Amino acid sequence: MTRPLSLFAAPALLLAALATAHASDWPSYNNTVDGARYVPLTQINPGNIRDLRESCSVALGDDGPFQTGPLLINGILYVTTGHTTVAIGATNCHVIWRQVHAATGKELLPVSRGLAYLDGLLFRGTTDGHLIAMDAKTGQVRWRQLIADTSIGEFLSAAPIAANGLVYIGPAGSDWGVRGRMTAFDAKDGHEVWRFNLVPQGQEPGIETWKPATTAAQGGGATWTSYTLDPQTQELFVPVGNAAPDYNPDARLGDNLYTDSLVVLDARTGQLKWYYQLNANDGFDYDMSAPAVLYTDRQGHRRVGFASKNGHAYSMDRETHALLFKTPVTTILNAHARPTPDGIRVCPGTMGGTEWNGPAFSPRVQTLFVGSVDYCATFYSGETPYETGKPYNGTKVQMASGDPKTGWVTALQADTGAVLWQYATENPVVAAITPTASGLVFAGDTGGHFLVFDDQSGKVLLKKQMAGSLAGGIITYAADNKQWVALAVGNRSIAFQDPQATPTLVLMRTGLPADHSAPQIKAGPPTVEKTAQ
Repeated sequence: MTRPLSLFAAPALLLAALATAHASDWPSYNNTVDGARYVPLTQINPGNIRDLRESCSVALGDDGPFQTGPLLINGILYVTTGHTTVAIGATNCHVIWRQVHAATGKELLPVSRGLAYLDGLLFRGTTDGHLIAMDAKTGQVRWRQLIADTSIGEFLSAAPIAANGLVYIGPAGSDWGVRGRMTAFDAKDGHEVWRFNLVPQGQEPGIETWKPATTAAQGGGATWTSYTLDPQTQELFVPVGNAAPDYNPDARLGDNLYTDSLVVLDARTGQLKWYYQLNANDGFDYDMSAPAVLYTDRQGHRRVGFASKNGHAYSMDRETHALLFKTPVTTILNAHARPTPDGIRVCPGTMGGTEWNGPAFSPRVQTLFVGSVDYCATFYSGETPYETGKPYNGTKVQMASGDPKTGWVTALQADTGAVLWQYATENPVVAAITPTASGLVFAGDTGGHFLVFDDQSGKVLLKKQMAGSLAGGIITYAADNKQWVALAVGNRSIAFQDPQATPTLVLMRTGLPADHSAPQIKAGPPTVEKTAQ
């Protein structure tokens, strides 16, 4: 059994981790801020993928949703749970430090999708509304700002991104009737630099799309996951969530800007550049809740790809803003209908489509890879009054209890949107997808199946049962002259629950003996002082 590390042991472990100097970093939620997730590594390949085995694992000690996107910086892995931030050796699972945030306010949904990194600092949100900056070497808090009001339903679930001396994040909480916004904060001290209201107010453009205008006050339009940035053009791509009340579009007539939209802002000023709305006056909770991916087509045109809970994947021309394709990636039924008093069956349901991890792009095969959920629901019209800090659904939705919860991994030709191959999974696919230069595609489902595909044929090269649900990041990197895979295993959440598992980071590699016994490490008590208000 491995003993928990004390704070005094951390410096020696830190030096050992930094000694893996050849590590290829994974510095942002989707590897690079453009969202591609493609990794130019080839050591793990179709010829040896069946030798991929668990090297070690670390249980993180904070049960609940585990949807983190791990980062790798200078040989150290960083992951989050709802309350903890943990630094882990990238080749041995040793806990270097563990920071615990002691919540001081109301917590609505204890989920954290991960961290951002910039200039030696890590940044994360908390479910009691704080944005925190920590020293990446020690875990010590450098600054903390309260930026969301949980008493009205706001909280921070998204993984921020950081660039230009700024940290970008917006609050979640559409389903509680908040008014969404996107904000940028100074990375040095956390003061707010700019904000853009994702639901307009007062005389702002777009208020005319809310009828009556007073409905915008609790209009939703929050952000759930992470964001995408083009460092050259300084375009910030923001996926915007559903309108509120969720299932009563008649209560808020009009297009309801900028809900269910991809909103593109100037990353330096927060000014609106352009937007595309996927679902106007949405009544089915069809968030744009996953980050977009930036890529170039075969003709050299700049594109943005994205997917939605409405069950479609999209591509747009970034110069003309023309929609180039819209391809279904799960079952579609009655998607253009409206909730009725007797109920209408709709696919995807409120838990369907593409959730918090968006498409990945492989330039090797010019392909977008999309994970999705196949799960329907029955939606009912009706009215529910708004109450501060409580879910604001408008009426009710009933999940299809007789239907299986399944999913898809879909490969789309990135220029045309044509389906190249599609794999039906036994359980929903909400985990991240990662393609590599060796022709592999890593994926997983909420049933704990870790899946590896051939990127061109879709053939399953490896299917391995893990000890818990996969609902977060799957990353691959080089360290100590070996290629590794790190998996976030053991999600427990309302929609995709695995009550037996505990949040665990699993490291895998090839070249291990068949009888290798993978050490299972417990994170232990905090090695850094708890944070509180």
